[in-house]
Amino acid sequence: MSEGQTGLSRRGFLRGLGACVAVPGMQSLGAAPVAAAARTAVTASGAPLRMAFLYVPNGVIMDRWRPHGTGDKFRLNDSMAPLEDFRDEFQVVKGFEQANGWAGPDGAGDHARSNSTFLTGVRPRKTAGSDIKLGISVDQLAANHVGHVTRFPSLELSCDEVRKSGACDSGYSCAYQFNISWRSERQPMTPESNPRLVFERLFGGGSDRERQAGLAMRREQRRSILDFVKDDARAMQKRLGQNDRRKLDEYMTGVREIEQRIERAESFGKPVRPDVDPPAAGVPAAYEEHIRLMFDMLLLAFKTDSTRIASYLLAHDGSNRSFRDIGVSEGHHALSHHRNNRDKIEKITRIDRFYIEQLAYFLGRMRATRDVDGKSLLDNSMIVWGGGLSNADRHTHNDLPVILAGRGGGALNPGRHLELDGDIPLNNLYVRMLREMGAPVKRFGDSTGIVTAV
Repeated sequence: MSEGQTGLSRRGFLRGLGACVAVPGMQSLGAAPVAAAARTAVTASGAPLRMAFLYVPNGVIMDRWRPHGTGDKFRLNDSMAPLEDFRDEFQVVKGFEQANGWAGPDGAGDHARSNSTFLTGVRPRKTAGSDIKLGISVDQLAANHVGHVTRFPSLELSCDEVRKSGACDSGYSCAYQFNISWRSERQPMTPESNPRLVFERLFGGGSDRERQAGLAMRREQRRSILDFVKDDARAMQKRLGQNDRRKLDEYMTGVREIEQRIERAESFGKPVRPDVDPPAAGVPAAYEEHIRLMFDMLLLAFKTDSTRIASYLLAHDGSNRSFRDIGVSEGHHALSHHRNNRDKIEKITRIDRFYIEQLAYFLGRMRATRDVDGKSLLDNSMIVWGGGLSNADRHTHNDLPVILAGRGGGALNPGRHLELDGDIPLNNLYVRMLREMGAPVKRFGDSTGIVTAV
């Protein structure tokens, strides 16, 4: 998509051979490049309003996860303790359900249904072939409404390998289990799991072929992508005030640090353990580093207003990844069928806490990053963190573990543990979020109304 198609301002980019580096909004240059172009999906202060959906697999140990107490007097439990410093930045909402995740006449396949229903609320068609059918997801409905004002309508990320065909869960297509974002009922939005490819998409210039050529040239010459935008950066520096010059320097340093982390991942040789396959080039061997590297690039995409809509599948439901770095050698999915075994429950609790630590990392980065209105990126965002199962041992799809972070530019009221009355469609929350983004929707998926309490 060209700048002319989106109305993007030339001054919002540093350009060079094979490089197109978007920069944050600068007071010295006037309003934010995109926010000034279109008053769509913005907060009351005029800053962009962002929306992100972060998926974690295999349910949680609920009595170790859910906070004690309700309202603003809640106390965080074992698994959620890493969020203590952010208790005023999020709300835990009890009572959400995705009813189309439950088993029905089509039988087993709860993990595939968990992924596929989380952002759609639509029951997938069970088929082992390519005749998939689901429904548009909330992120893509939002992208249809606001995506035209940013360089990328939406950003889809994952830490899983991409799978779009074959049967994965009791006759369901792998497309359901490895995608949470859907452009239409038959077309998933394939997420990118390789940090190098995400980096090239965000900062490389031109078409896919041109970006590949640019990367090959940089590798051959052993140069950074920033080497190719130095002239534009110098020219921009002359137009900036002192604070904005510092802001640009910090931003460029952040881009370079991410580039170096990817380069380190690409330089890894064979793994120490012969029974472990080496990661793909650009994918860190450590899962935590992979998660955080993708989070950091998502933050840069939001910071530069390259997109306002994102989904991130940290791992698909049914994932049997082990967590040796935290002392859990068994697979996550195998452990999740714990049958109330105390040892397995303890290990799952460690995994639950590990994932919450990753959320805390992202929220910390978002809170520390100033937006164009002086508030934090977190203040001007709506971030849903959760999964399509609560108790994985019983495959339950109600009382879902859902965290809603950010203030939505002042529209949301974090700092609470909120209990809804009964089982409420999760899509009722999505209708609320879509309306905050300016999308005039009345219903979405299986919604029955709108959640106003958040």
